Amino acid sequence: MTTPRSATQLSVRPYAPGDEPAVLDLVGADRLPGQPLTTPAMLAEALAGRSPIDTDWWAELEPPTTEVIHDEAGRVLGVVSYAKRPSDSAGFILWLHCREEQALAEALIARALDRLGERTAHAFEFASALTLGLEGLPARHRPATAKALHSAGFTGRDLWRYMRNSLPFSGLPHAAHVRVDEGEDPPGKRLEVREGGELLAEATIGCPVAGLGVLWWISVAPPARGQGLGLALLGTALDLLTRLGAREAILYVDDDAPPGDTERDRTAANRLYDRAGFTEVDRLHSFTRRP
Repeated sequence: MTTPRSATQLSVRPYAPGDEPAVLDLVGADRLPGQPLTTPAMLAEALAGRSPIDTDWWAELEPPTTEVIHDEAGRVLGVVSYAKRPSDSAGFILWLHCREEQALAEALIARALDRLGERTAHAFEFASALTLGLEGLPARHRPATAKALHSAGFTGRDLWRYMRNSLPFSGLPHAAHVRVDEGEDPPGKRLEVREGGELLAEATIGCPVAGLGVLWWISVAPPARGQGLGLALLGTALDLLTRLGAREAILYVDDDAPPGDTERDRTAANRLYDRAGFTEVDRLHSFTRRP
């Protein structure tokens, strides 16, 4: 195939073990603040169709196909991984990297769609093993890929706010009588505040990876809201992440609730994180294309 980027003849072939360094470079070129450097072990998990996050969703897929696009000299310029889900026959573009060259993104997306066939296709629907929980495409950092998806007929959905903060972070209150237990899914710690056996607040943090810790969840029961308990538990959780070796904390806010949906409204959560010094890195989008 040829692309508008040049007159160079480009070819697509299956990923081979010798492609590992080039593919890791491609993934690393798209790395966001607050994300670890992708290791060979992380890439191996992604190639095998496994992920420590969104594990159950990955288990529903057929083994993924991963292909690279290269020039006449054999230089790997991009990579795409895709799979089908037998339960509903949907197709998934799982991850794609090409140093944000739109022509390459378009070629890789077209290749995946051709191989998936005529079916509903999703892209960047859930987190892969290449990142620490990115459940979508960071639209501001990956504009060429987003544009290529739209050009291919995909419709995007703005689903998550991705945020980070440096640790240690001082100035936050701390919750009293916090119980800390081991967490399994995902691996980490579960913090609880109870009164008379009643759960008032809880938080879940991940075990730090390369100095990066994730706040997966924090919640305050309705009767205990408005008393500063959420901010205090957040302060305790961030201190615990620091003691576990984290130098940065990241989190994700699913603030895609439509107007009037008070059950899923995240205004208070966003205000809490802003107050605690977190800054927005990007918005995470997922995409769907109907046949």
